[in-house]
Formats: sequence, structure tokens, C-alpha cells
Amino acid sequence: MTNSSSQRRALVVQNNFSPFGNKLIQSGYVNNEQMQQALIECRKSGRPLTAVLEALTGQQLSPDLIRQYKRQQLFELKILYGVESLDPELNQVSSAQVGQLIDTLIPIELCRRYNLIPLSQSETDPPFVLVAMVDPDNLAAQDELNRILRPKGIGLQRLVITIDDYQRLISTYMDARLEQEKQLEAQSRVDVRSDLEGLESLAELSEDDSAEMDLDAGAEADAAPIIALVNKILIKALQMAVSDIHIEPQEESLRIRFRKDGVLREAFEPFPKKIIPAVVARFKIISQLDIAERRAPQDGRIRRIYDGRKVDFRVNTLPSRYGEKVVLRILDNSATQLGLDKLITDETSLRIVQEMVKRPFGLMLVTGPTGSGKTTTLYSALAERNEPGVNISTAEDPIEYSLPGITQVQVIREKGMDFAAILRAFLRQDPDVILVGETRDKETAKTAIEAALTGHLVLTTLHTNDAAGAIARLDEMGVEPFMVSGALLGVVAQRLVRKVCDECRIPYQPSPEELARFGLTSAGDAQLTLYKANTLSPQEIQEARSKNQLCQKCSGVGYKGRLGVYEVMRVTEALQTLITEGAPTERIKEVAVEEGMQTLLAYSLDLVRKGLCTLEEIERVTFTDTGLEAELKAKRKTSLTCRTCGAEMQQDWLDCHYCTTPRFQD
Repeated sequence: MTNSSSQRRALVVQNNFSPFGNKLIQSGYVNNEQMQQALIECRKSGRPLTAVLEALTGQQLSPDLIRQYKRQQLFELKILYGVESLDPELNQVSSAQVGQLIDTLIPIELCRRYNLIPLSQSETDPPFVLVAMVDPDNLAAQDELNRILRPKGIGLQRLVITIDDYQRLISTYMDARLEQEKQLEAQSRVDVRSDLEGLESLAELSEDDSAEMDLDAGAEADAAPIIALVNKILIKALQMAVSDIHIEPQEESLRIRFRKDGVLREAFEPFPKKIIPAVVARFKIISQLDIAERRAPQDGRIRRIYDGRKVDFRVNTLPSRYGEKVVLRILDNSATQLGLDKLITDETSLRIVQEMVKRPFGLMLVTGPTGSGKTTTLYSALAERNEPGVNISTAEDPIEYSLPGITQVQVIREKGMDFAAILRAFLRQDPDVILVGETRDKETAKTAIEAALTGHLVLTTLHTNDAAGAIARLDEMGVEPFMVSGALLGVVAQRLVRKVCDECRIPYQPSPEELARFGLTSAGDAQLTLYKANTLSPQEIQEARSKNQLCQKCSGVGYKGRLGVYEVMRVTEALQTLITEGAPTERIKEVAVEEGMQTLLAYSLDLVRKGLCTLEEIERVTFTDTGLEAELKAKRKTSLTCRTCGAEMQQDWLDCHYCTTPRFQD
């Protein structure tokens, strides 16, 4: 026994293991070779050393050995990072304080992104928050925490924690939160419906709603049921970062849906139909609309304070069969980053748009359906020109962004201030750059083009399907083609597609038939790898959440965030000639593609190749027969030599004049 013990000590000294490893070898739990193998496996897999050792030896470590290993871990982390360490087994952590700090101060998304968890807040002056971090030296995490805490006058104190303890603490919080949400959801349905049984008038809804209110302060439990319900709808929409809220009366219920990343989803279980008049009246009161008017659409606006920032809601009511439908568009300036380089990912398209924006005069059009991001693109273009030496004026309905240094004017049609009238007034204000929120009639279009022809850069929007269609739209408005060709710099058509979640996306090799449907081919013998979204049904989401297997980034939707898809048509001499001659839209688009324009379909397929989007999403948003036809025509016209005799062919030839070989073969 003495000899074997001496041999183990000699091996320990020779291999210079950690104190924990030394003790394991001295106790006979592992030998020298097993310890080395465990350390190598631990470095490769990232698994805890204790788990690797137990799997290697088939023996459970004693509690004393596990405690010693953890003490060694914490000591090493303390020395490494130069901050105190936390052992939840020795230092009691209050689950209530952790939950309160996550719910009110440091969001759970931030905790999961940087592997950190807030523990407590001191009552000192100034106060500080104690945050346990797996990597206390993470500068990005420190910046995010300081961005939240500094405006509130709160300091940051860091502790280091092991990854195992962090995962246990965060799992405890998530389990408690899930159980609480289930109880609150069940209770809220009972409470709201029972409280509304005795609701016979709207007297309790009256209050001074003209001022800016804090949503967090208005969500108190003792508020009237309808007020509490409406505040809950607004708060949940802001928490989920949705773009629109739909309040929809149905025959037997009230349905509430949110639009997130361009897709509508039900946000609550249906409410009883008896609360429809009260809920609609509440929204009309806080929007300063006429609650007695129920037969005509109305437009209003709500401004609220949430999480320390001002948020605007653009409200529209519409009489429908079962009551008035209310739709709210959320205008949250703080959630949008302006800048063309942040929107347009294709370098060529970005360069062309930036060149158009830098021109001293001319007309630039941005086209696309409602909700495609046109206003964001226009304001990003304005941000490129927003300098002290440039006079920028905008006419909008409504004003969605606030940019310092520019003059913004709200359209008020009741006072005769429509787009055309404001635009004419701008021309007497010595402007350099003019933004017109929307061109929808002949007077506005002609005034904008006249401004572009007289030395001003004019930016405006149109509702068309693609860039080439803007020419036909202006012609329908009655604008002369020669004026369009002389003033137009270019057209930017755009869409928004959902970005596939990079945490749970599913790679696959598409079949040749699927690729051919989109005009794609796999290069050579190499298999093209694309991605599908891991979209779960509501039942699957509930099951995954209960097992703590739900993707934390997309919550089972399969997509997170949106990307812009752009079609940039720069007006060249050839296009000017076609516009003046009144050429059809198909011909204009064909020539634009021949000159290098990337269509919406080509741009979106490029995002698919990069793994940022899916073919299913492209088919939903940008895939059209005309778009594919333009792409195939452009590919065919890249070869201008005969395949049989090699003679040079002209672009307008359908077959070779020398050997009669057809130029195009399907």
C-alpha cells in the first residue's frame, strides 16, 4: 500500500495536475492515464470534468469530491477574472428578487444572450445591481448592462459564477415564470369575464387621456377591467415587438391578433362578444376619437410612455358587420436603426442608391405595398444627406420618425394642407432635399416632378409591384412621359422577408426540380445547401416549452426579424428613351435587367443562398411568374455567340443568320 501510494504521488508531481486531480489520483479513483484522458475529453467536448470522469470510470464521485471540485473552480475563476465568485449552495439567492429584476430591469433575452443573471439591488446611495456572470470580462455584456442601468442612476457590480450554477438559476426562474403565466392567464380570463358581467355603462372609462401616460403605471391590478385589458394588450404588443394590433369583432367573440415579422398571429384566447363595445370605446377615447360616431371610419393617434421611451400608435377604426374593427400601427422610433448600409445588403444596389441620394436634383421613387419598409428607406436616405449645410423638408401623413435638423410637416386635409399644397409651400422655403410621404394623385406627382426639374432632390413613394411598374403608375396619373424621363433618377422597389432563425434552422439539399422551379441550378457536382425554418405548431410549442426545449431566439416560430429585399432601377439613357416613347412595362424591365438591375426575385434568392432566408418565405413574398421570366430572359441574353458555328449574334436575333441555329432553346 505504501509503495502504490508513493507511486501515485510521484505521478502527480510529474504531471502537475490540479489539486482536484491530484486528490483523485491519490485516492485511487483514477490513474494517471485516465486523468489525462478525462482532461483531453473535457477540453474537446466542453463537458464538466466531473461528468467526464464519472462516464469514464463508471463510478459516482462522492459529494465531498464534487464540493472540492466546485471550490477549485470558483477559486480559479476568482483569480482569473479578479472579481468575487458566487456559490448558490453557500450564498442564498432569492428567487423573488431575481424574478423582479428580470421582469423590470434586465430582460431575460439579455440574460440568456450573455449567460448572466441579476441577483439583488442594493439600497445604498447610489444603488447598484449585483449581477452573476459566467464571463465577467465580456465587454459587450457590460455595455448592454450599463446602457440599461446608467440612465436610471444604478451601478453595476459583477460576480463570477459557474456555467452549471447559472443554468440551474435561470432554469428555476423560467420554471417559476411558466407556472405563473399559466396561473395568470387562467385567472385573467376568469377575472375579466366575471368583472364584465356587471358592466352596464362606460362611465368608468372616462379619464383625461390627452396627456402622455406611462403604460407600466396604468397596468395596475385595481384599474377598471376594460382599462386593464386594453393596457395589457398594448404592453404585450410592445414586449413582443410587433408592428400592428388588430382588434376584430366576430359573430360570437372578440379576436385580438398581432402582426409580427409580417405575419398575423392570435395574441389571446377569444374574449366574449359582450365586451366589444366597451373595448372599442376605450381605444377611441384614448385616441381622442368620437365614440358616438360608429358608421364612418376614423383616424387617431395614441402616445404612451413604455420602458422610459415614447411610443406612438396610429389608430384606425372601421365599421364592420359585428362591430367596429380597430387596427393600431406601432411607431417605435427607438426600435429602428436608420442607415442605408443597415438595410441594403447587396453592395452594388447599395452603391447605386447612395449615388442617387447624393445627386443635387432629380426624383427618386421608393415603391412597394403597405408595410414593406418604404418610409424607413426614405428616412435612411435623408440621414445620408442630413448635414448643417443642407435644408431638408418633409411632408408626411403621419410623421413616423423624428430626425433632428430637418423640417417636418404633418398633412392636415381638413385645413387644406395636403401633399400638393405643402409641396408648393416648400418650393418657397429654399429647400435642397424634399420628402413627400406618398404620391397618390396627379397634382402631387406633377408638383414633385416640377420640383425635381428645378434643382431640388425629391424623394417620394408609390404603390406598385416592382420598379418598372412605377413608370406606368405615373402615366396613369396623367404625368407626361417626357417629364418623367427628364426628372427620374431611379426607382427602388422593396419587400420585407422574414429572416430564418440561425439557432434552429434545418439544413437540407434541395432537389433539382425544386431548384429549377426558382430558376436555380446546383453548380457542377456540388450539392447546394439551403435551410428550412423549424416552425412548430401551437401544440408543439407548448410541449417544447414544458420540456424547456423551445428555441430561445424564435420561440418555435422558425423566423426571427426581417430583411429588406430591393430592386434598384437606375434610369440610364436607354431607359430614358423607352420612357419617352411610352414603352410597355415588360420592355422597360427587360432592358433594366440587361443593364444589370437585380430583380426582387434575384435579390431574395441571393439571401437564400447565404442561409438568411428560405425558399418558402421567398415564394410567399417575392416569387412571381413575371419575376422569374425576367430572370430567365436575362440569363439567356448573356450569351451572344452561336452555339453551333460560333458566329457573333445580335441581341434582337431569334436564330443565327449563318447556320439558323435557334438562339433560345427550352
